[in-house]
Parts: sequence; structure tokens; C-alpha cells
Amino acid sequence: MTMGASPLSGQVALVTGASRGIGAATAKALAAAGAHVILVARTARDLEAVEQSIFDAGGSATIAPADLAEPDSIARLATALAERWEALDILVINAAVLPVLTPVWQIEPRDLNRALVLNVAATQALIAAFHPLLKKSKGARVIGVTSSVGANPRAYWGAYGATKAAFDNLLDSYAQEVRGISAIRVAILDPGATRTGMRAKAYPGEDPESVKAPEVVADRITALASEDFASPHRERVERPA
Repeated sequence: MTMGASPLSGQVALVTGASRGIGAATAKALAAAGAHVILVARTARDLEAVEQSIFDAGGSATIAPADLAEPDSIARLATALAERWEALDILVINAAVLPVLTPVWQIEPRDLNRALVLNVAATQALIAAFHPLLKKSKGARVIGVTSSVGANPRAYWGAYGATKAAFDNLLDSYAQEVRGISAIRVAILDPGATRTGMRAKAYPGEDPESVKAPEVVADRITALASEDFASPHRERVERPA
């Protein structure tokens, strides 16, 4: 598909967890809508494949391999972006890790700590590092990809659910803090059952075709990037009829 004029033309977007699943689909959808997309994930080879797909479709992207669990990587990333672009228009916080599904009393501390670092601490670090660039946008959008277990606890999902509850809280608080003093708007999006590697890990016996493709979620995220909505905004993406 050849890129043309669109509501996102000239905008800069950053997507974390962009090497696969919802993140990769979102990066491609944002690029198809005209944005220049910065692709962030740990593995350069996987990012290059997504970047090539975007190039082949006529889009624009830059890979930025980074381990968001490393204390300084997010700050370095923000510094590099600020040297090249004046503002960040869209920040999609999608990268997350799923701890082992187990009863609360059997949660491994190392497993929980890893999830807290990536799902929670990195979220705060991303907001802190990119807040100055987001403020420079005429209408920045911060879109966080959450899970229903953050708001609705479920047996065996305690570790992941706890990190997503904290994730939601950080984003909601940030939305309230900036809505009266900036043009930044925040959306917290629950993708619902979606065909991803994380979903397959959690539900190994499930037929992948029984749940929606990540492109469905990506299209909704891309729409939110140019929609007007009250901030904070929360929604769940249901499977198309």
C-alpha cells in the first residue's frame, strides 16, 4: 500500500515491544497512516524485519534496539530522539513480560521483580524521559496497552495482574496531572483476547484462529492517535462481529 496524506502525516511515533505481536502490527499501522515510527525492542534482527515491512509498504521508520529493563537505556533513547526530532507526537507503551502463572504463594521473586521492572518501572521511566518531547507536540497521545487482570484480579494471574494494576495507575495519574497544563492525552487500552505469543504462552491449548488478530488492536490504537477523547480514556477492544 502506498502512503498518502493522512491525519498522522508528519508525526513522530514511538512503539515499545515493536518486534512482534500487537507492537509490530501497531508500528505498521501507524506508518501506514503516515507517521514516522521509532521501533523499540531488544532484538535488532526482529526490528529490522518490521522496519523492512514498513519500507516495502512505502512507510518511514527507524529502529532503536534497547532493553527497557536497563536503567539508562530509556534516558539514552530519549536523548537520541531529542537530537533528531523536535517533538514526540505518539507514545505507545506496549512492551511487557508475562510472569509464570502460579498461585501467589508460589510466585518466584526473581520472576515478579523482572515483571515489575519492565511492566511498571520502565513505564514510569518512559513517561519521565519523553514528557519534555510530548509537551512540545501540538496534541500528543500516550497509549498504554494493559490487561483486564489489572482491574479484575484472576486466580494464578496475580503477578502479572499486580504489575498491570500499577501500570494503569501510573498512566491514569499522569493523565490527570497533565490534562490541564498541556495538550497530552492518555488512553489505557485493553486489547482483549488477541493472537499473540504472550497469549499462546498463557493458553497453550487455544486455537489461535479463535481470537482476533493483532491488526485489529493496531487499527484501534492508530485511530486513537488522532481522535479527540477525554483524558484519561479507557476502553477494551472487542473482536469484530
